[in-house]
Amino acid sequence: MKENKYDHPSFFEQYEKMLRSQLGLQGAGEWHALKKMLPDFKDRKVLDLGCGFGWHCRYAVENGALSVTGIDLSEKMLAKAEEINGMEQIRYERKALEDLEYPAGTFDIILSSLTLHYVESLDRLFQNVYQWLTSGGQFVFSVEHPVFTAEGSQDWLYDKDGHKICWPVDRYFTEGKRNTTFLGESVTKYHRTLTFYLNTLLKYGFSIKEITEPEPDPGMLTEIPEMKDELRRPMMLLISAEK
Repeated sequence: MKENKYDHPSFFEQYEKMLRSQLGLQGAGEWHALKKMLPDFKDRKVLDLGCGFGWHCRYAVENGALSVTGIDLSEKMLAKAEEINGMEQIRYERKALEDLEYPAGTFDIILSSLTLHYVESLDRLFQNVYQWLTSGGQFVFSVEHPVFTAEGSQDWLYDKDGHKICWPVDRYFTEGKRNTTFLGESVTKYHRTLTFYLNTLLKYGFSIKEITEPEPDPGMLTEIPEMKDELRRPMMLLISAEK
């Protein structure tokens, strides 16, 4: 079984307290940008890789999707998804993304939100995604930005008074495993360069439609003072590609 911190009780408890967990898509700082990149869901078959609480699955159905398959490794995540975002058109499955198998052309749209930086064999997964999509199918995903993941600690540098000086960027071109702390737990993520994301998509035949490095939602900048620090470096990378 791949690493699954989300089923650890203390980790999951902290995750449930996050704004995006409590408010859904409206609590996600990048949603205002990601929403604009999503294709028309009407009568489409959708796959959500790393569906979490199922917020994107629900959004797809509410916007006309014929069916949605939500995949996550966490039993606790899927139980919560069934509880708050269970719908007739949505099927949730507990699997590792690396172990998924589908016939070619199964899905019209494949989504993934802040999950792919946990996947070691991402090259192979991109190849699979291309095969699983119908001709003209859309692949839209978000990952932690390479500037955010490069150094590994995923924390600011501070002065002697505890004020944030800058965000460290180091080992940018050294791709691979990074051990960091998230929600009080040691978590393994995988750093890739921007070149990797774009060229790997192109290598397998995708056309890249849009790339966004989203700034925080303007409303959040007003309501949450510390959110202004998110304007000092990119935290996320959003990519839309087409088969």
